[in-house]
Amino acid sequence: MRETINSAVRINKFLSQAGLCSRRQADFYVEQGKVTVDGKTAEPGTKVCEGQEVCFNGKPVRMDTQTVYLAYNKPKGIVCTSSKEEANNIIDAVGYPSRIYPVGRLDKDSQGLILLTNDGEAANEIMKARNYHEKEYEVTVNKRITNDFIQGMRNGVPLSELDTVTRKCTVKKEGPDSFRIILTQGLNRQIRRMCEYFGYRVTKLRRVRVMNIRLGNLKEGSYRKLTPEEIKMLKEELIRER
Repeated sequence: MRETINSAVRINKFLSQAGLCSRRQADFYVEQGKVTVDGKTAEPGTKVCEGQEVCFNGKPVRMDTQTVYLAYNKPKGIVCTSSKEEANNIIDAVGYPSRIYPVGRLDKDSQGLILLTNDGEAANEIMKARNYHEKEYEVTVNKRITNDFIQGMRNGVPLSELDTVTRKCTVKKEGPDSFRIILTQGLNRQIRRMCEYFGYRVTKLRRVRVMNIRLGNLKEGSYRKLTPEEIKMLKEELIRER
């Protein structure tokens, strides 16, 4: 089946717009030789023109006619990947009837809010670190929190294993061993690494907000569609940043 597109676009953008994956993941699939255009293996930078057939793993890539935006309360143990090779992948856990994929990640031991969509362009913008999108977390650690710990977390933490210093952030003590933190970046296991720097170990980590989307009282393991107002506010913020 041949897909109609408005003009020539790069293969990673086409796959993203089709809701298959993010542009970054699309580049990976292309490098693996999983994508063809009119029967020929695509290369990085390949452009797709109107009327050409794009296939992934031998199956035609069809443009989704309806855009989907979901909020999901991820339990511990679920892995934020669309790969079927992972038994506990988030796509099977959600069980949505049409193709979607996660926007960003929460590590396997963390829980809480993650967005899923088939809108590749929006997903790409949300994940860009330069846009400083807020993500809010509730964290419990293994011992009593001190004021020095809170101040240290706020002011930027050197992470030698990632060769970087974290951005300054908002941190508020919530209880003897718990705090709330708002990040504008998404480094690998960032909060856990930040806590470890000060000699603390995270025992529970739950994300409760991404930009204007809040977890609220969504039951663990359940998902809901974003409201029209949530989608409107989300897109307005993304447009302002372009």
